[in-house]
Amino acid sequence: MFDRSAGRKLLEVKGLKMYFPIRTGLLRRQTGNVKAVDDVSFDIYEGETLGLVGESGCGKSTCGRAVLRLYEPTEGSILLDGEEIAHAPFDKLRRLRPKMQMVFQDPQASLNPRMTVAAIIGEPLSEHSDMDAGARLDRIYELMDAVGLNRDFANRYPHEFSGGQRQRIGIARALALNPKFIVCDEPIAALDVSIQAQVVNLLEELQDRLGLTYLFISHDLSMVRHIADRVAVMYLGKVVELAPRDGLYDDPLHPYTKALLSAVPEPDPVLHDTAERTILQGDVPSPANPPKGCNFCTRCPSVMEICRQIDPEFREVRPGRFVACHHYNEDTNQTADNAA
Repeated sequence: MFDRSAGRKLLEVKGLKMYFPIRTGLLRRQTGNVKAVDDVSFDIYEGETLGLVGESGCGKSTCGRAVLRLYEPTEGSILLDGEEIAHAPFDKLRRLRPKMQMVFQDPQASLNPRMTVAAIIGEPLSEHSDMDAGARLDRIYELMDAVGLNRDFANRYPHEFSGGQRQRIGIARALALNPKFIVCDEPIAALDVSIQAQVVNLLEELQDRLGLTYLFISHDLSMVRHIADRVAVMYLGKVVELAPRDGLYDDPLHPYTKALLSAVPEPDPVLHDTAERTILQGDVPSPANPPKGCNFCTRCPSVMEICRQIDPEFREVRPGRFVACHHYNEDTNQTADNAA
């Protein structure tokens, strides 16, 4: 288990907002915003894996892309290794690109079908380094070895590979410039179950060997439990809970986290039949028109009147445990059950 007290903060995100304008009418005037990421804050320590979980459409992937400046953030601060990147000019951002990379969800869509494996893996080297052709080829072979790809495949095209092999190509490309920080955007979602564990084990092995830091975005809570050191839970654009992995899975605080974990399939038939499930009523509100107060108030089984009026503060209620819930506002030691 990763020890935060021994590390330093590599990434600091504060008040990150990513709004997409809604334009209507003949003149395409802006009439509102889709609040995909709405005031999100978290830190990631060097060598750590932070899992970012939540249901589809909650803003996980948008948050990961905004952190890497693949989207222009609406508001907020992003410090990577002490350097501000949220509103950095293009020339500074280009200089910082080698430090931060991304592994995309769909390896089929993220690899150019007209480029060979060698060209795909070597493209970052051509853009950001002054290696000659021989040194570049040596580095490409080295990266292929690192991710378990046969060097003989260097001149093949992406369509000739399986999904797992294509994801290994994407990982090799991300590693080409020796980054410190990698955003893994649901890297196993498009893969067969039999291949998922292989890719996750590869990511863990590379982290240990190269000292990498991950933001691991996923909706697979079982896999996040395996790979993450800490877990952040998102709902409708906001982080509602952030905690060490074991603490969050053993004793979730936020009602949404409890509902999310209760939906994880239980392989033991006896436990499956006796498990208590939290069934949420209603649909997720639109991020273009979130509810007043807490975003979760329309579906929360423990809702109070204050929840419908005031947005709860995201705050530390126990050492290392952050939650945005009114049940923890008065007494930081009381549990949600007692408060309800």
